[in-house]
Amino acid sequence: MAERLQKILARAGYGSRREIEDWIRAGRIHVNGSPAGLGLSVTAEDTIEIDGRPVAVAVALSQPIPRTLLYHKPVGELTTRADPQGRPTVFDTLPPLKTARWIAVGRLDLTTAGLLLLTTDGELANRLMHPSSEIEREYAVRVLGTVAPAVLERLLGGVELEDGRAAFAALRDAGGSGANHWYHVTLKEGRNREVRRMWESQGVTVSRLMRVRFGPIGLPRELRPGRHRPLTRPEVVALYRAAGLTPPRVSPPRATGGKSPPGKRTRSPYPSQRRRKRGEKA
Repeated sequence: MAERLQKILARAGYGSRREIEDWIRAGRIHVNGSPAGLGLSVTAEDTIEIDGRPVAVAVALSQPIPRTLLYHKPVGELTTRADPQGRPTVFDTLPPLKTARWIAVGRLDLTTAGLLLLTTDGELANRLMHPSSEIEREYAVRVLGTVAPAVLERLLGGVELEDGRAAFAALRDAGGSGANHWYHVTLKEGRNREVRRMWESQGVTVSRLMRVRFGPIGLPRELRPGRHRPLTRPEVVALYRAAGLTPPRVSPPRATGGKSPPGKRTRSPYPSQRRRKRGEKA
């Protein structure tokens, strides 16, 4: 069965449909040895090359219903498929796939923990990461020392970084005691180490950073670091709609992977809430 070229390449994770259409216009994609044209449909018998590299057409055409996982990334893991130094990556413990690949929706650096979405849907991943989508990312940030109100105002109004101006869309005091204080901040973009760099631009040291929400998906308190689970059907629908896409028609597997073993208590990922549960002053 023939399908549009940009559709199957996006579904296989090569890029968004818009990006692939740009590649077609630029002459980067060839089908059966000739430059591809917009609207071209292909079958498993066709030969596709991107920048001279062959694409497994049969595999791309046979992609199953997309899957999306919610992963609680611990500190110390890289958001990359392989590391020359042999350090652990977020892909090490994900379910193996035969005809697809996991795509990380954005990155969390080595020292940042929290919510990371991984999907087999290349179009979804690219829509969620594209700056024009303005998908909110919320972080819990622990900083050292007292932060003056003027600093908080500047972070909301905008500060200059080496790659351009940046501002938090929202900033909320989450309490703290002693030398540490927690804030929840929200961004509508995902530049490299942006949250840390914004605080550091004001002379404030970030001692802990955790992503607690990506768009409509929040980090479940019961999902322990290093664990993952499939998104529930309502979460899938909400995420695709946030990206401006039609949700898959078939429901993903039920979410069972995030449950903690019987008899073990699960710590809340929100430190200020754990203190309140213990009766400590936030």
